[in-house]
Formats: sequence, C-alpha cells, structure tokens
Amino acid sequence: MVLDMDLLQIVQPVILCGGAGSRLWPLSREMFPKQLLSLTNQHSLLQNTILRIRGIKSAEPILVSNEQHRFIVAEQLRAINVKHDGILLEPVGRNTAPAIAVAALHAIRHGQDPILIVLPADHTIEHIPQFEEAILKAVNLASEGALVTFGIVPKHPETGYGYIRQGQAMSAGFKVSAFVEKPNLELAKQYLESGEYLWNSGMFVFRASQFLAELATFEPHMLTACQQAVAEASQDLDFIRLNKEAFAASPDNSIDYAVMERTTKAAVVSLDAAWNDIGSFAALWQDAAQDTQGNAVKGDVLLEDSKNCYVHATQRLVTVVGAEDLIVVETADAVLVAPRHAVQDVKKIVSRLKQTKRAEATAHRRVYRPWGYYEGIDQGQRYQVKRIGVNPEASLSLQMHHHRAEHWIVVNGTAEVTCEDKVYLVTENQSTYIPLGHKHRLRNVGKIMLEMIEVQSGSYLGEDDIVRFEDVYGRT
Repeated sequence: MVLDMDLLQIVQPVILCGGAGSRLWPLSREMFPKQLLSLTNQHSLLQNTILRIRGIKSAEPILVSNEQHRFIVAEQLRAINVKHDGILLEPVGRNTAPAIAVAALHAIRHGQDPILIVLPADHTIEHIPQFEEAILKAVNLASEGALVTFGIVPKHPETGYGYIRQGQAMSAGFKVSAFVEKPNLELAKQYLESGEYLWNSGMFVFRASQFLAELATFEPHMLTACQQAVAEASQDLDFIRLNKEAFAASPDNSIDYAVMERTTKAAVVSLDAAWNDIGSFAALWQDAAQDTQGNAVKGDVLLEDSKNCYVHATQRLVTVVGAEDLIVVETADAVLVAPRHAVQDVKKIVSRLKQTKRAEATAHRRVYRPWGYYEGIDQGQRYQVKRIGVNPEASLSLQMHHHRAEHWIVVNGTAEVTCEDKVYLVTENQSTYIPLGHKHRLRNVGKIMLEMIEVQSGSYLGEDDIVRFEDVYGRT
C-alpha cells in the first residue's frame, strides 16, 4: 500500500470536548469535566488529544464544546500555544452526530472540503507512531469515499465497549461487516478468540462533504437543524455560538446510530497503540503506572499491605491499609470509596446528588472563570471566605451586589481597584473594603498572578447576587 502524503494538506482535526464524565466524580464535575483534568500527566486530556496529532500536518483544529466550558477550553489551548479554526459552542447537548455535523459545516464554509479527523477529547494513546500510521491509512481510505472508524485491537474480553466486526479487505483497512453492542462476558470471549472483532473507539476519519451527504440520506431533519444553527450562529470573542433554537430542534443521536451503522461506506482501520477510553476509575487505574503490588497512586498517598488499588489524593494525606481492588479518590469537598468492579455505578451517586441539589454534583470548590478562579475556604451564617486568583492583565466585570459587602486582602501581586469613582492600587499585605451597593471592579495590572483573600458578609451570599455594568467577556 502506498500512502498519499499530499492528502495531509487537506486534513483538519475536529475535537469533541463536551460531556460531563460523571463516572469520574468527584474529580470530574459538570463545571469542570474529565477532559479538562490532568489525569495522566501534566497536560489535560484535551491538551494531550491535540498534542498527539502535532506530528500530522493538518489545518488548525475545530473544537466543539459546551458554553460553560468555553473559557477553560480556550485557556488550555493558549497554554500549549495551539491556535484553532473555531470553538463551536453547543447551546444544548445533542450527542455526537449533530456535534460532528456542525463541525463539518463549519469546515466547508469557505468552499473547502477537508478530510476530518474526529477525536473525542477524553482518550489516551501511548504509542504515537502507530497512531499516526493508522491515521495515514484512514486518510487514504477517506479520500476514496469511505467513512472510516478506528477499531482497537482487543487485549481481553471487555464488556464495556461496543465491537466492530471486520469484513472484506480494502486498500488500507477493512469494510465494516457489523457494529455490535456491548456484549456479555461469554460473547466478549468469543469475539476475542475469533480475531474478527475490534473495540469501537469512537474516532473517525472522513471527508466533510461525504459525511454530510450520508447524514442527508439517513437524518435529513438533523442536517437541516444543524445547517440552520451554523447559518444563524453568532461570533462571541473567540467563540462561535450556534443558534440555540435551531440546534435544539436537532434529533439527539450518536454518529454510530445516525450514520455509521446505516451507511454502506463504513470502513475500519485497526489500531494497536495502547489506547484507553478514560471512562471510569478502573480504566484510569489500568492506564496508570503501577507498583509491584498493582497499585496506582497520585498525590500524597501511603499504602500498607494493599493490592490492585487506585488512590488519588488532591488536598491531604490519604492512607489505605489492607485493601484490595479498591478505588479511593479524595478532593477538597468529597471522598469516593468503591470496589474497582463497581466504579461504573459512580454516576448513580452523581444522580442522587443532583436530585438533592448538592453543589458537589456540578462544581468543585475551586471554580474557574475567564479571568482566573475563586475557591471557597470557609463559610457560616452571613459570611464566607474565598481565595481568588486573577490572571495577569485580566479584569473582572464592573459590578455591584445588593446583599453583601466584601473585604479584599492581597497576598501576592498588585490589584487595581475601582470603587464608585475612586481608582487605586492595593499591593501585597494591604487590604480594602467594598461596601454593599457600591459599583466596583478588580483588575490585575501586573505580570504575575494576583492572589487575594476575600471575606464576604451580608444577608445573601449567592453567586447570582451580581449586577454587571461592563464586562470584557460579554456577560452583561
């Protein structure tokens, strides 16, 4: 087989970075999900997804995200010095088929017709050369009109993945004979022994126009809704806001059900590159470096007489004694303890937390904003204490509170404070007071992170007690 390297001139990555990752709670929360976390190295899963394709010559990536993660996504791209060809914001979740459709429509907006490499942002792949070789094979198949998916060479009888049965051989892969739902253990063993089945990876390669043509055949209402959502989209700083009403009218469906299982053009390229879908703590344990007893740890952890455990500490020392096949995850506001075989049920805990409207279901104690972050330290009746970090040269909105006053103490950096008609500087070890009802703004005028302690006092301390008058992030 001869790989056509010139095809890479018209390749464009599409990164799907929506989703909540509820099975990785309490590390993953709705406001800061797993794809934005650094779980395997110093980079987040999203950053690793983009970095692993840097060896493939291609156009700038298109990203599909939801609105509440937009600033974090943009900041993580900036941190690894990656430019993009658009961050498309989904106003509501509609699964992978509509997400890929709007990305394909965006890719062809200037009359181009690139081959798209569609990658979820929550996978890990250890062997990059093998991954690049598989991409080249898939790109060649896509240039011939195929809709290509990657099938992972199975290493054990897995019941948590769907499977793909390989059919007739093609120039660089195989036709798809069948997509198979997640099997029971006995079927999974048969699939493994046959050598005909691969794990369904959820990664795809196809020409943008070819995918849209198949979508028009099988899901015309979805295509129409996505076309309208893109046509009526609006630009918001670095982001593209899809039209909410139009996108919400799209059917909710995955690319597998909407297209891949119905098209006659489906092809599969096998991939043996130490791939993992980080969908649970069991997968994270499997992907992590383990000691001689099979334990994987992160953070300040001390184990005694324990085997095959995954222990993750973020805020304090965590000790485990005499345990086997156990998952222990500690964060600032929650602790999870579960046997490794039951971690798929963590999402049930998240559902119960949401039913009782517990904040731990959706947000961490540290909450990220476009200007930096705030983190709860303490709270009581009529007061709460927060740690605030403001990025260099960033600014909060000009705002006012009806029900609370604020005391600010600078511990690092220099703050420019606006309070009504006064503008003044507050430096390290200095403090200032913002009375209830006063218009105010906080800005970091320095080149280093501004770190502060904020003490709020008043009759109501909710985050919705904010009236914004001016905001560089368009939130007024």
